[in-house]
Amino acid sequence: MTADDYHPPKWLHNPHLQSVLSSSGLRRRRGLRALNATGAVTTEHIFDGGDGVRLQGWHSAVPGKTSSGLALLLHGWEGSTESSYMRMTAARLLEAGFEVVRLNFRDHGGTHHLNEEIFHSNRLDEVVNAAGDVARRFPHRRFVAAGYSLGGNFVLRLALRAPQAGLPLARVASVCPVLDPSASLMGMEEGLPLYHWYFQRKWRHSLERKRELFPERHNYDDETLAKSVRELTRWMVERHTDFGTIDDYFEGYSIAGDRLSGLTVPADILMAEDDPVIPFAHFQAWQLPALAHLETARWGGHCGFIENAACDGFGERWVTEHLLAAT
Repeated sequence: MTADDYHPPKWLHNPHLQSVLSSSGLRRRRGLRALNATGAVTTEHIFDGGDGVRLQGWHSAVPGKTSSGLALLLHGWEGSTESSYMRMTAARLLEAGFEVVRLNFRDHGGTHHLNEEIFHSNRLDEVVNAAGDVARRFPHRRFVAAGYSLGGNFVLRLALRAPQAGLPLARVASVCPVLDPSASLMGMEEGLPLYHWYFQRKWRHSLERKRELFPERHNYDDETLAKSVRELTRWMVERHTDFGTIDDYFEGYSIAGDRLSGLTVPADILMAEDDPVIPFAHFQAWQLPALAHLETARWGGHCGFIENAACDGFGERWVTEHLLAAT
């Protein structure tokens, strides 16, 4: 299966419709039904992120089914383990014989209480450590990983770090990864206002929850939370990271240019040419090593790739087939 196999009906050629449907309640319910239909048993785990950091994850396996591998799934910014694409990808992987761990980033999926400091996109170390904990708790399985949007960025950096961390990662798949964070923010600001409003609202609510839980540590006011995504990011960088500037912060998790040149884990990447959040032009100049393969679809929006009125997704089928190549 390649990106060329994605042929949505004409009414799904609109990238904004694709992107909105991707996170719709209809698709989340569809994902929950698909996950329940597998008959998998799902259990909660708190994984060790190192230095006292705790990250929540959900392990799913079908009883009596021989495992063909263990797949770690990473969601996008302000998504969660219950995002539609996480549920639907987990269902596809379980049907293919995988066990699945869906991992929540810090402060996502209602896990704000687990850690005092706030989430930011350069917190790769804790995800690497948590992935190592996942591999240790469920050993003797072929270990693979996949991510969407910011999770797609994280999974590629995870693959880059894997040898150094002693992580037995056999293959990764990344869908619509954040390539150049600065360009992505600019694309959000200059595009349809819906996207900026969506992420600003969700981030504000997340920070409000953090303030409720840790009022002495997080005593920022509502005026701060009303800032634009760019200005709120600048505030966060200056107050809650060791990066001096917002540009340095963006550089910290950028995977643009030749930053993945040292990759030794096979990686498959799916991108839509019409993605309204992540500028496709930057992917055309991307310098990838031989082990990384970029596939581009004409349509799909941002992490959409919806195939029909039932909101089935090409993306989760694509992820499953490519991760099966490692088993």
